[in-house]
Amino acid sequence: MTERFDCHYCKESLFGKKYILREESPYCIKCYENLYSNPCEECKKPIGCDCKDLSYKDRHWHETCFHCFQCKNSLVDKPFAAKEDHLLCTECYSNEYSSKCSECKKTIMPGTRKMEYKGSSWHETCFICHRCQQPIGTKSFIPKDNQNFCVPCYEKQFAMQCVQCKKPITTGGITYREQPWHKECFVCTGCKKQLSGQRFTSRDEFAYCLNCFCSLYAKKCAGCTNPISGLGGTKYISFEERQWHNDCFNCKKCSLSLVGRGFLTERDDILCPECGKDI
Repeated sequence: MTERFDCHYCKESLFGKKYILREESPYCIKCYENLYSNPCEECKKPIGCDCKDLSYKDRHWHETCFHCFQCKNSLVDKPFAAKEDHLLCTECYSNEYSSKCSECKKTIMPGTRKMEYKGSSWHETCFICHRCQQPIGTKSFIPKDNQNFCVPCYEKQFAMQCVQCKKPITTGGITYREQPWHKECFVCTGCKKQLSGQRFTSRDEFAYCLNCFCSLYAKKCAGCTNPISGLGGTKYISFEERQWHNDCFNCKKCSLSLVGRGFLTERDDILCPECGKDI
């Protein structure tokens, strides 16, 4: 008596028929496909034993169903990309999702070197100076009016020139008497210290820090001999070509302040009426 050889699932005889072994159990083709075949993502039909099963991230396709979502060209043995559960050939993906060059307006293909700045992208060969037309690459550049310039071209075309050194001012310049200066060029005529951010004054169109101006031009106090700047509302007393700081205008003998009071003079000294009554 011959031993039976039946399908593990439907129990029909497998003699003379095609079958598939799974975990050492035989299945007829129909049962195997119903039980274990993967459904195709495209047509939703089972991928039978006589078809290639192409898989990507736990999803499966018939070979004939494995194509670009947009152009429908086959993706078998070709590079592709996935976007929102759809498969796309590299050309369709690039046209739909890749950056466009701000210069030539063409797609920047994946893997191509590109330059990016503030949300805009360029092919490396399209990222050039608007003036000299030379590639900028990784060099410094300055944007102006939606155009990019290498630093030398920008300085030649747009930058103001410092009245002192005659070189372009690209950043951090100041204006004095309606003329542009580098911060480091705007210095005191006397001591050459930078005046940017400091109090200063001028004489004969030359700028001076307060110390130099006072040392060179301010009147000297007859009391303490220090300069009287007169700047910032400083009050002082003037009498017969002599000047005093308010705080220095005191009686020589008793040191009483004589501001707003009567006084007497004895040679170079000033005296209150009480101390001067014996003169």
